[in-house]
Amino acid sequence: MIKKENLPSKICVICKRPFTWRKKWKKVWDQVKYCSQKCKRNKVVLNIENS
Repeated sequence: MIKKENLPSKICVICKRPFTWRKKWKKVWDQVKYCSQKCKRNKVVLNIENS
């Protein structure tokens, strides 16, 4: 069993906060960019504002 403090982590591209690996991301960890659905939805808002 892997301890929680030893799990991989990333920084969310929207909120810039760290988030850790989750079991549901096991097969797609390389493609995960956002810490939550809220951040994923906000990417659309940020793209519109930046245009």
